[in-house]
Amino acid sequence: MVELTLLNTQDAPVVFETARAENGSLIGFATLNAPKSLNALNFDMIKLLEPQLIAWADDSNIAMVILKGAGEKAFCAGGDVVSLHNAMKTGEPANLIEDFFTQEYRLDHLIHCYDKPILVWGNGIVMGGGLGLMAGASHRVVTETSRIAMPELTIGLYPDVGGSYFLHKMPQHVGLFLGLTAASINCDDAMFVSLADHYVKADKYDSMIDQLAAIKWGKTAALNHDKLTTLLTELDNISGRMPKGNVKANLATIQKLAEFTDLKEKVNYILNLDTDDVWITRAQKSLKHGCPLSCALVERQLANSKGKSLGECFQMELAMSVRCGEVGEFQEGIRALLIDKDGAPNWQFKTIEQLPAQLIESFFTARWDNDSHPLKQLTQG
Repeated sequence: MVELTLLNTQDAPVVFETARAENGSLIGFATLNAPKSLNALNFDMIKLLEPQLIAWADDSNIAMVILKGAGEKAFCAGGDVVSLHNAMKTGEPANLIEDFFTQEYRLDHLIHCYDKPILVWGNGIVMGGGLGLMAGASHRVVTETSRIAMPELTIGLYPDVGGSYFLHKMPQHVGLFLGLTAASINCDDAMFVSLADHYVKADKYDSMIDQLAAIKWGKTAALNHDKLTTLLTELDNISGRMPKGNVKANLATIQKLAEFTDLKEKVNYILNLDTDDVWITRAQKSLKHGCPLSCALVERQLANSKGKSLGECFQMELAMSVRCGEVGEFQEGIRALLIDKDGAPNWQFKTIEQLPAQLIESFFTARWDNDSHPLKQLTQG
């Protein structure tokens, strides 16, 4: 068993450790440490992760990084939106929404652009903000327990954390379907829609760490990437067959969305599917009770982000997310799901038809110029 050296404290929001490989190189471990909340990503975690990842990037002794969640239930079940609800309700602190999303998106962007290998152990629940951390990693590992979703529709938000970028990498219209329905996908689905790179059975984690420590890591990031890929491919090959997914089986149904140009028609098509497929019927239920504003934002988000760079997508999302904090549906969605837990959000706009065109447009209106944008550095250089 590999011995880990603790870098901070065992009760820190993110626990940082290193393991020494047989040739003296170091492997960095970052563990989201809030198992009771399914490792929901909070401000403290974000503030710890970014500087540590930067420090490891600059440390020539660190060969690779592993990002995982404490416990067996979840890697990360999303962002800690309860604190955002409190800020929206009281207005204090006034800048919390902007600060939270600015730093979260900056962290996500850092992971996407990280030079050294980053392995995300996507075991258990991976949702919302958790998917933002996972999507940009160089080596995204799923297990038989992985359950991945972008459930923002249920809280009056939209698939942020880079969804504007990575949803386009999925087969045609799958990103839109997942965003409109908050449908959950498994390991097989994740591989199919380009959200995961390797499947490793959960009980092989300790063996994986032992084998990582046995690798002769070098100082060249590209070669270390190759070494990690080789090992994970070997573990993938001996992990057996993945549980069968749902996206591929329903792909023809999903891609019929191409026949409709109007959002209302697309929504009605999904809601009126006559099927006994459990996955589809759950998707229908989520869409039926989800936020109409979120539906409109998902569609426009994907239309507006097509062809944008990663940095441009995050810049667009920051403006959208800050606006979500102003409009009210986001606050109400969190209240119904996570505060009062009555499951009965009272949306201001009950149907798509009630949504004013100027309201949708306001989410895509520039809030900052190029020099004042909080994420201006993401598209510089």
